[in-house]
Amino acid sequence: MIGRLMRPLATLLGLALLLTGLAACGKKGSPSAPGPTSHMTYPRTYPMPD
Repeated sequence: MIGRLMRPLATLLGLALLLTGLAACGKKGSPSAPGPTSHMTYPRTYPMPD
């Protein structure tokens, strides 16, 4: 009887942990480089100008 209840509870717990982890890993907004644009080194031309 107890084993019959444990499997669905374990499945629900696993799904809850998985969904919580997936919900927490996203970042809102589009990606942007850190820092001011004057200090960004990429993209740059190749080869480096003299």
